Amino acid sequence: MDGLLASGWQPLAFQQFILKIHSRCDLSCEYCYMYEMADQSWKAQPRRMSETIVERTAARIAEHAAAHELAEVEVVLHGGEPLLAGPDFISHAVRAIRSEAADVGTRVRVGVQTNGLRLGEEFLRLFDRLEIRVGVSLDGDEQAQDRHRRFADGRGSHAIVSASLHRLAFGPFHHLFSGLLCTIDIRNDPLATYEALLAFDPPAVDFLLPHGNWATPPPFRDPGSSVTPYADWLIPIFDRWYGSPSETEIRFFTEIMRLLTGRASRTEAIGLSPARMAVVETDGSIEQSDILKSSYHGAAATRMHVLRDSFDAVLCHPAIVARQIGELALAPVCHACEVVSVCGGGLYAHRYNLVDGFMGPSVYCADLYRLITHIRTRLARDVARLKGSR
Repeated sequence: MDGLLASGWQPLAFQQFILKIHSRCDLSCEYCYMYEMADQSWKAQPRRMSETIVERTAARIAEHAAAHELAEVEVVLHGGEPLLAGPDFISHAVRAIRSEAADVGTRVRVGVQTNGLRLGEEFLRLFDRLEIRVGVSLDGDEQAQDRHRRFADGRGSHAIVSASLHRLAFGPFHHLFSGLLCTIDIRNDPLATYEALLAFDPPAVDFLLPHGNWATPPPFRDPGSSVTPYADWLIPIFDRWYGSPSETEIRFFTEIMRLLTGRASRTEAIGLSPARMAVVETDGSIEQSDILKSSYHGAAATRMHVLRDSFDAVLCHPAIVARQIGELALAPVCHACEVVSVCGGGLYAHRYNLVDGFMGPSVYCADLYRLITHIRTRLARDVARLKGSR
């Protein structure tokens, strides 16, 4: 750290704060990194964030925004399932955060990521009053959704979530809709999955690779194989979407195309842009990306807390620094790769192995290479066609 600072490098301020306002969930999804993977720290967390922690978090965000003259920050209400915290608590939290930020001249955009089970009229009216954007998790049609996103007793959630999405997407609350989050299962037909998501007119779709790493590989991903099942699943969707991009934004594809054309990535899933996000757990602990919980117990921890530590102090944590220094934190095999500036080593959590920690390529390396080169070829062909028509 001292050497980096001496060279003139400075950490970049956090711009996004993820608040784990409730640590439990009303679904029991098989692939959940919070409850089903390596880190089981949720068991020691209070069920709901206290008002004291919310208010101190609000003050810390404002302190950080003032120190770095941030005109705007983003706060995402998360969990567990954040709607379990209840409308009154959510209202208090959002008003407290915005009030503290307003005092230092910072605007706060607020979003919530929900499984959709409790997304009824009461919450939608509240989110409308508070200008809270709503993202919903949906894995596709009934068969795809109910394959993993089930209640503890085995019942599927598709019918309830579909009804909630109809209330959000097809009526007076559509302006609140930020998009759908879909975790890929390659057993589901890719185009049928995409069509099922499009049926709700989402402004954006996030396709997520199932979380895993070299020590605990994701489903159907043999780390030693050159087979690319996830790229093979995504490519038909890309080809369909690329021909009709007005249908929705698919963020994974959009960010790859941005990177291929020399612009910066806006997501941690791809590229070398510095990580500028901090997580506040239900008890007030400050953590790195919660996705790291898929790696090993304690992987996301910083041992810092909103009652004791500023977000500026968190910026100097070695793990945060590693996620802001780009190629310097990548393995030699990544440096030698022709698509390193686009791939960026892949999602940080997916790089973990028992020998080098996170200093390695993504367990999805082969898939990412195939997907990126496919998109690059399509773009290059169109660029050449445009040049030839001049």
